[in-house]
Amino acid sequence: MTSALRLNPQLLMRAQDVRMVFLDVDGVLTDGGLYFTEQGETLKRFNSLDGQGIKYLMSVGIVPAIITGRDSAPLRQRLKALGVSEAHFGVHDKLAVAQQILKKTGLGFAQAAAMGDDWPDLPLLIQCALAAAPAQAHVEVLAQAHWISARQGGHGAVRELCDLILLAQGHYVRILREVTAHGVDR
Repeated sequence: MTSALRLNPQLLMRAQDVRMVFLDVDGVLTDGGLYFTEQGETLKRFNSLDGQGIKYLMSVGIVPAIITGRDSAPLRQRLKALGVSEAHFGVHDKLAVAQQILKKTGLGFAQAAAMGDDWPDLPLLIQCALAAAPAQAHVEVLAQAHWISARQGGHGAVRELCDLILLAQGHYVRILREVTAHGVDR
């Protein structure tokens, strides 16, 4: 089995050394809508494609790091279910937190990708080797992105980013073959 993905070679070069992927939540892992119950509880909708992509990244040693300005029990529950341990909530300076994470892991921005959708994500996006945005991102974010997903946040945009990175690093076809040959997920 071969890949149906066809991506720009220059884009693939940007993704070859990525070892850390910074992700925003609202508008990236979710559709950006904020849903509240009558009791004031926050509800969030996550896409299973995104979660599967994050799992595939982790399976090849790429670290997903969540940096978000908000916090919610549903988000924490989702990240726990995915096995994501690098998560920072209620963050106002995403770049500073990303710098701390990179320092702790011994990585640099040349080994990082980020996906964001709004102005608070811009300082981080412009530092990373690969800056990505979901289709509905703010125009200023779209202007700074090296790559824009065909999908909107919360609707598989993160999965497309994961697939791009996996393809660039030679893991995509191998994982696809393993899953299709064995009929089971990793």
